[in-house]
Amino acid sequence: MALYTSKLTHITSDMKMSDVLLSNSYFILMLEHFGISLAVQEKSVKEICAENSINPDIFLTFANLFNGVTYEPKSEYTFDDIQTIIGYLKNCHHYYLDEKCPSLKNNISKLANKNNSPETKLLEKFFAEYLSELTTHINYENETVFPYIIKLYRTTVKSKAIASLESYSVTEYKEHHDDIEEKLTDIKNLLIKYLPPKNDKKTRRNILVKLFELEHDLHIHSLIEDSILIPLVQKLENHSRQ
Repeated sequence: MALYTSKLTHITSDMKMSDVLLSNSYFILMLEHFGISLAVQEKSVKEICAENSINPDIFLTFANLFNGVTYEPKSEYTFDDIQTIIGYLKNCHHYYLDEKCPSLKNNISKLANKNNSPETKLLEKFFAEYLSELTTHINYENETVFPYIIKLYRTTVKSKAIASLESYSVTEYKEHHDDIEEKLTDIKNLLIKYLPPKNDKKTRRNILVKLFELEHDLHIHSLIEDSILIPLVQKLENHSRQ
């Protein structure tokens, strides 16, 4: 599932980071989520990752997911990668709640001003419900899941003497982890199939493009959590019990 087609298809560590960015504009946002500056000069992916203390295997896995390459588990991931992954996911959360969703909400309000119909009111209702659910999901991760994982990591790997871990397991996170990007389908269908046109094509297009971008990012976000973070934390939990 690739939102934008890339000429490179499969990213490797020896490629110039500038070539990677030019191949798929979505990587610009991915670098921001990693906390990497866009001033990459002529440096390779490997060099940029080293400068930012990022395991190249993690970076390449994420990049290739955005390029539509099927995820294949890597044995190179370590417990130390957990902090990088959580940092990335938390930056995604800030982007969703501080930029992407407010922009969508603003465009939907513009559409409502141009197109006063029952379908528009339904669109506003659907998005408000979706935003509430997304916010609840993100707050659960930020306030419950991530602090637990970091505490587990520091206790088990860094051997830091801190308070004992609460009776929680990443299994609960897995059960709680709904596939939230699917909730966007009703909103897209409403815009494409049912909302009558009223001189609003530019605003409607802007909303749809932003929805597809958000859906794509959330899809990768969920893959990272389900396929990489959760299995890694489960290994850490098993390790902590030994």
